[in-house]
Amino acid sequence: MNLFETSENENIKLNKPLAERMRPQNLTEFVGQKDVIKGYLRKMIEAGTVPSLIFYGLPGTGKTTLAKIIAHTTKSNFKKLNAALSGIADIRNIVKEAEEQRRFFQRQTILFIDEIHRFNKGQQDVLLPYVEDGRLILIGATTENPFFEVNPALLSRVRIVKLNRLTDDDVKKIIKTALIDKERGLGEKSINIDDDTIDIIADFANGDARIALNILEQAASSTQNITVDTLTEMLGERIQRYDKKSDNHYDTISAFIKSMRGSDPDAAIFYLAKMIVGGEDINFIARRIVICAAEDVGNADPMALVLANAAAQVAQFVGLPEARIPLAQAVTYIASAPKSNAAYLAIDAAISDVQNKDCGEVPIHIRDAHYKGAKYFHHGENYKYPHDFENHFVHQQYLPDKMLNTKYYNPTELGNEKRLKENLEKLRK
Repeated sequence: MNLFETSENENIKLNKPLAERMRPQNLTEFVGQKDVIKGYLRKMIEAGTVPSLIFYGLPGTGKTTLAKIIAHTTKSNFKKLNAALSGIADIRNIVKEAEEQRRFFQRQTILFIDEIHRFNKGQQDVLLPYVEDGRLILIGATTENPFFEVNPALLSRVRIVKLNRLTDDDVKKIIKTALIDKERGLGEKSINIDDDTIDIIADFANGDARIALNILEQAASSTQNITVDTLTEMLGERIQRYDKKSDNHYDTISAFIKSMRGSDPDAAIFYLAKMIVGGEDINFIARRIVICAAEDVGNADPMALVLANAAAQVAQFVGLPEARIPLAQAVTYIASAPKSNAAYLAIDAAISDVQNKDCGEVPIHIRDAHYKGAKYFHHGENYKYPHDFENHFVHQQYLPDKMLNTKYYNPTELGNEKRLKENLEKLRK
C-alpha cells in the first residue's frame, strides 16, 4: 500500500505542468522582486513574524509562490481559497481548523486568498476579527488595485506589497533554470535552444513566468531542438510582430509620438494599436502620451494633459484589453488638439540660465517674511499683494535684478494659448 501510494505521488508530480514543477521552494530560488525580498519582508519571514499581507501585481509575478514560500519557511499551516469559487462557510471552516492547529500543534495558519478583489464587502468583513486577533494570517493576491477593491477596514489591518512585472532577464533566468533542472525541469531531455530563441520566449511572455514556462514545455513536447521556426509554427502570427528590443520598437515609439505631435490621429492610433498588439507595457505607452500632452500641446489646450493623466490612471486600473479605450481617447484628443511647445521651451531655457549664469538673488520684497529674523533683514517689506488691487494685478519686480526683463514663456496664438498671450501682453504693458 505504501509503495503504491509513493508511485502514485510520483506520477502526480510528473504530470504537473512545468510551471508548477518549477515553482520556487524557498527565497533563494525565487527570481525577481529584489526590492521586496531583500527588504523588511525577508527579515519578517526569517523571524517568523509575518503580518497579514496583500500581494498586488500582474499575473506570473510570483504572488502565489511567495505565499507558499512564506508558509513553508515559517512552518505554518497553509490553506488556499479562490475568491471566485469560495464563500463565508469556507472561511469559517478554515478558522475552525486554524484554532485546532494553534491549540494542539502551536502552528499558525496562513490563509491565502487568490483574487481577493472578487470577495464582496460582506465576505471581506468576515475576515476582520480573525485577522485582527491573529487566528489567521491573511495573504491576499490581486491583479487589481487593492485601494479600489479591498475594504478600508481590511486594508488597515494588512500590509500591501507591490510585485512588479518580471524583467526579461528574470524570465530568461527562469527558462534556463528549467532547461537544466533534471529533477523538476527539462534537464533530462537535453533540449537544444539558442539564446535568440530564449530571448523571443521571454519577450513574448512579457514578464509572466508562467507563460514563458508553458511555451517552453509545449515546444519541448514536440522536439528536442527548439528554434524560432518552432515558436512561429506553434504561436503563429502572435510571435515576433513587435520586438521590443529591435530598431522597429524605437521606430514605432518615435512614429507614435511624432504622429500625435504632427496632428495625425489616424497614424497615432495605428502605432498605438501596433504597440498594444505587440505586448508593449501599457504604463510605458501612457507615459509617452502624458509627456506629449505637456510638451507638444501645453497651454494651447490644458485639457490634453488632464485627459492624458486620467487615461494613464484608468489604463493601469482596468488593464488590457479595456485599457486600449482610454488610451485611444487620449491619443486622438492630443493628436487633434492645437499645439504649443512654449512651456517646454520656457523651462528648458530657464534651467539653462540657472545652471550656467550668475542670476542674482531673489528680490528682498518677495522673500519669506515669516521666519525669525526676517523683519530685521527687511524681507517682505513693500511687497504688494495683487488681490488688493484692481483686476488682482499690480506691477512689481519678481525676477532678480540680473535677470530683469528676461522672457521665457512666449505663448503662441493657437487655441487657449491665444487668450493667455493676449492677457500677458496686456499685463506686461
